[in-house]
Amino acid sequence: MAARQLLQRRAAAARWRRGYGSAGAAEYLHRSIVPTMHYQKSLPRLPIPKLEDTIRRYLNAQKPLLNDDQFRKTEDLAHDFEKGVGRELHEQLVAQDNQNKHTSYITGPWFDMYLKAREPVVLNFNAFMSFNPDPKSEYNDQLIRATNMTVSAIRFVKTFRAGYLEPEVFHLNPEKSDTQIFKKIIRFVPSSLSWFGAYMVNAYPLDMSQYFRLFNSTRLPKLNRDELYTDEKAKHLLILRNGNFYVFDVLDRDGNMLKPSEIQAHLKYILTDNSPAPAFPLGYLSSENRDTWALLRKNLLDNGNEEALQKVDSAVFCLSLDDFPIKDFVHLSHTMLHGDGANRWYDKSFNLIITKDGTAGINFEHSWGDGVAVLRFQNEVFKDSIKAPAISPQSQPASVDSSRAVQKLDFKLNDALKAGITKAKQRFDASVEALSLNLIQFHEGGKDLLKQKKVSPDAVAQLAFQMAFLRQYNQTVATYESCSTAAFKHGRTETIRPASIHTKKCSEAFVRGLSKHSTEELQKLIVECSKYHGRLTKEAAMGQGFDRHLFGLRYLALSKGVALPDFYQDQAYARLNHNIISTSTLLSPAVQLGGFGPVVSDGFGVGYQVTTGKHTINRRYCHFSETSPQFPHFS
Repeated sequence: MAARQLLQRRAAAARWRRGYGSAGAAEYLHRSIVPTMHYQKSLPRLPIPKLEDTIRRYLNAQKPLLNDDQFRKTEDLAHDFEKGVGRELHEQLVAQDNQNKHTSYITGPWFDMYLKAREPVVLNFNAFMSFNPDPKSEYNDQLIRATNMTVSAIRFVKTFRAGYLEPEVFHLNPEKSDTQIFKKIIRFVPSSLSWFGAYMVNAYPLDMSQYFRLFNSTRLPKLNRDELYTDEKAKHLLILRNGNFYVFDVLDRDGNMLKPSEIQAHLKYILTDNSPAPAFPLGYLSSENRDTWALLRKNLLDNGNEEALQKVDSAVFCLSLDDFPIKDFVHLSHTMLHGDGANRWYDKSFNLIITKDGTAGINFEHSWGDGVAVLRFQNEVFKDSIKAPAISPQSQPASVDSSRAVQKLDFKLNDALKAGITKAKQRFDASVEALSLNLIQFHEGGKDLLKQKKVSPDAVAQLAFQMAFLRQYNQTVATYESCSTAAFKHGRTETIRPASIHTKKCSEAFVRGLSKHSTEELQKLIVECSKYHGRLTKEAAMGQGFDRHLFGLRYLALSKGVALPDFYQDQAYARLNHNIISTSTLLSPAVQLGGFGPVVSDGFGVGYQVTTGKHTINRRYCHFSETSPQFPHFS
């Protein structure tokens, strides 16, 4: 009897944590003991590096890219900047930062960098991450997976907004910090001090200020500078299929989630709708140049589409249902990175994409936030949808009138809008045609082996990119690796500069002089690369890189109408910021692949994972123009 009562109490506690609604479906992912934003108030502020450290790091990054004469010129300009106008700008930046302690010095400039960019967001800014398949193959049916992932996504929304979502914390000693005992103690520590309590047990809470933009949010095209729009009162989902737009409510007036069987019924109704693809698919407009799109959007509004656009902009998120299965990893990458242009709304904070065979992925707009927030969302949705699926293959859709609940959006298009959509499609198709994409899976070694050899897996991956480029193009070029600074209040990212004098020396030894070096000498060169890369990574994560600091100083000079210092007009500065190789890595049990487009027209975008037992690299790169002054044609 006592055992039965104990089990009943545990079951009741589990149901309370999940927050079951009146329909019997879990409303929440979990109920964290520690409130979601408990650490936010006491997060440390993003530091502004010392100017002399920034100049030293900048020159170190320039060394492998310049010859001796070029470097001397750049060095002179850098030291003049450090002693003169750069020092003045630095002091002004520090003073401005001290007056804005609620945020970080990079927040405003970084939002402006994204929102003032006039290039299309697709291929230039939006990134993707694809989900691993559901381990139970029968759950990879499109309708079942779309329903389960939608329910899990709504659970995430409700969990976050209720303050029940576990705070995002990086645990260096999880045996002490990631425990129920610690959580029960830390929740009583005031928010103004809670970060320090976590720090004492080697735990580092991360900034969660971006999370609210995950939902009900859209980037609105405006002339010169776009705007971010969020309407948390909206309760409907946006669904795209075959270029058609549909909406239906997923939350009721009290904020309760619709029954999963009703969501299933509405999605089934959309998947069986025989409406033809529109002659002028509106989705292409969100792939346009931002000023062009801003003018076309004004035309849309003036032409009687305000209510329909409001539905699009305010939707909780966009669910894109594609009518084809995935052929292979390359096809998967093309589908998630850009798709066909008609069945996406690239301006939404994210599109959850699910294909005919249940393959799922996320394409996300980048101005509102970074990969940390998106990856947390993806991890939680994947885990919840496979461990606590709302429906099963045996589940039947609810007997409801979906024709009344689901609204198909109709857009009134005049000749100018039709012409605009036609041109947008032509530009989109040309951009996709210019993109070459490939994937490499390297099955030797892996993370465990590299750690046994006492070298950083990430450093070795970056070294491999440097060697490959040197072998192909006979030079070392500007290389970018993204590093999160979410350990700080309103932190965004910092740049790691993987191309160094160490990687250049090592690459040249392997590519040009392999026979001249012993195995021990080559191993030593790899170790030196690893140590230096580790130092750069640590500096970047601690806000001690140089790129964001120099960007902030340049932004400040321009905002004050100061003549751009000679330092920033140096060709070497321009070349360093023309990132031919742009890279980013992530590792998650939820993620199968991730990637993004090149950031320059003659560049590579490299998304990669170093896993246990195998090395997977997902590469995205453009065809190089035959008239390029730097590179031959490559396909």
